[in-house]
Amino acid sequence: MQPTATVRELIRDHYGALTQSERKFAQALLDSYPAAGLASITIVAANAGVSTPTVARMVQKLGFKGYPQFHQALLKELEAKVSGPTQRRANWASEAPATHHLNRFAQAVTQNIEQTFANIDSDGFDQAARDLADTSGRLYVVGGRITRALADYAFTHFQAVRERVTHMTASSATWPHYLLDMAEGDTLLMFDIRRYETNLLRLAELATARGVRVILITDQWVSPIADLARHTFNCWVEIPSAWDSNVSTMMLLEALIAAAQEERWPATRDRYERLDELFNATRLFQK
Repeated sequence: MQPTATVRELIRDHYGALTQSERKFAQALLDSYPAAGLASITIVAANAGVSTPTVARMVQKLGFKGYPQFHQALLKELEAKVSGPTQRRANWASEAPATHHLNRFAQAVTQNIEQTFANIDSDGFDQAARDLADTSGRLYVVGGRITRALADYAFTHFQAVRERVTHMTASSATWPHYLLDMAEGDTLLMFDIRRYETNLLRLAELATARGVRVILITDQWVSPIADLARHTFNCWVEIPSAWDSNVSTMMLLEALIAAAQEERWPATRDRYERLDELFNATRLFQK
């Protein structure tokens, strides 16, 4: 079992090896994750409509020694989801190797990038890039308290790649104005990492009700918005700090921008050339 893998990821990785009854329990768990797995084995089995041995066999297939270890893994995930900066620092400080902080930081970031890209479904990535490049609908971009910087970066690039791009402000009080113009076929790119923001979830609910396609970039613990999203990308973010890292998130975003650019080439090339003419006319950059 991968020490950094979540139970959700393990289910996905081992789904093909599960029996029909084991898949029934797996689906019940995913439908109410992770709450459906936090009770005793007899209760979770009864709630899912399967036998206790079925649950025991499935958790062993996922790589756990038994249900208690599986239960503990879910509890740790739940704790990680709601942990604040002080607890995050305590977690890594208790396990930090006796090396320089720069080395620990570089190692953590490198592992985050590798884990993030290893868990991306290429077909889903390609479809998301097509959605981001699709100018038959408008593209909206929004982030949260920390991730609004990523949303601003995404907007700057997508505005050059394609037309009809809207950067939603950080103030949720203004969002009804954007929702007013959202229509079926539009795309909403959202960033939401722990601790997940209630206002972003409500925005996703209102947008999807209008037929808007949601593309979610989140962390390894998965924002609740994933239940509504057309595409969800999980980025590993833990580093030796009280705060999470956006390095892997930024790399994924840049990969999506590049892929969307290629989807629209040569139309985007023409757009770049016209943009450069405007830069020259306004003398924005030095020669």
